Amino acid sequence: MKRVAISTLGCKTNQFESAAMIEQLKAAGYRIVPFSEPSDIYIINSCTVTARTDAETRRLIRRARRLNPASRVVATGCYAQVSPGELEKMPELDCILGNQEKQNISALLESTNNAVSDIAAIGQAEPLKLTSFAEHTRAFLQIQNGCNSFCAYCIVPYARGRSRSVRPDDILRGLQFLADNGFKEVVLTGIHLGAFGLDLTPPISLTTLVREIDTAGIMPRVRIGSIEPNEVSEDLLKLMATSHSICPHLHLPLQSGSDSVLNRMGRPYTSDVFRNLAARITTAMPDAFIGADVIAGFPGETEEEFKDTVKLLEDLPFSDLHVFPYSSRPGTRAAEMAGHISAQIITERAAILRSIAKVKKTLFLKRFTGRTVSVLVQGHNNKTGECRGLTPNYISTSFSGEKSRVNQEVDITITSCNDETCSGELKSVVAS
Repeated sequence: MKRVAISTLGCKTNQFESAAMIEQLKAAGYRIVPFSEPSDIYIINSCTVTARTDAETRRLIRRARRLNPASRVVATGCYAQVSPGELEKMPELDCILGNQEKQNISALLESTNNAVSDIAAIGQAEPLKLTSFAEHTRAFLQIQNGCNSFCAYCIVPYARGRSRSVRPDDILRGLQFLADNGFKEVVLTGIHLGAFGLDLTPPISLTTLVREIDTAGIMPRVRIGSIEPNEVSEDLLKLMATSHSICPHLHLPLQSGSDSVLNRMGRPYTSDVFRNLAARITTAMPDAFIGADVIAGFPGETEEEFKDTVKLLEDLPFSDLHVFPYSSRPGTRAAEMAGHISAQIITERAAILRSIAKVKKTLFLKRFTGRTVSVLVQGHNNKTGECRGLTPNYISTSFSGEKSRVNQEVDITITSCNDETCSGELKSVVAS
């Protein structure tokens, strides 16, 4: 039985696809081992969002060769898709496989030829199948791939191709399969979720799909992944506010609070659009978790533009922020722009944004002290005797309880919160 080790860089989609590849390889008779151990085959599932992630991929390729000079080293993922010519120059690498080739990784893994399909020519989403997840209670279902937006800082459309959607009947079958296997929560994932269904015949919307899922009542909890601010419809908010299964949790790629920076980024909304959206979310769902992505130090970002971002973040009811220091990615429009900012200033601005994020999350969590919330238990610590899980609005909560509570939905009274999580006391089990 040959040993295979996989190292994954980048986003949740890549993590999902690595897990799916592992499942496929196990079924084909391979034994999966940690990347740090000697292995017969090493797979690096690469990211190419920044030049830094490209460098990290190359570092992992060299590390794999050092771990076992006789091994086979394979690169796949977004860097392999976008820049196979760069990787071909690496003597440590044996094979390059594109993103589409992950579908058939077990058959291609030991091929002597590179295989990188023209991802832009792929017209239909056929997501990798995945039946088991590390958490055993919470699964991810890929419903869309690719992106048509071509934002100035982003290489993803070249790495993932055009937006393409999984057929709704396939999605419902996937949900039913996961429910039949005991999962109580599913996260709908994709590269550009808001574009879901626009490529189908006839076209449908993400809201239509979510309503079908809600009506079907297959899954106790359904969580929507990241969605563009300009693609959150009033109908979607109304559905989320009245549904018993759709979680009140939205993650929105803001990127900047400055209209001039948003324009240079190629983002299709303004700060006022985002302000209005935040108000609509909190009106429809006062306890909703609102997360956002924000980039610090985009090329040409002035002190005034940065202050616009700080003010917007301070004004709005965010629950958390993912802060990304800008890092130039060759091949994007932003890389060619004038006014690139020094690393020191980018670091300083990112630190300011992270301090705002910490305050926002602390304030959001502490609102729930003394309240009773529903928690889907995801794990148990045998040493401490504590269970941990998530509320529908994405609050990580722990409490003293038995291991048998895992994969149950329970009522917890929150007694205290810090800047990351809450603790509580068990009240009762929620019927599901």
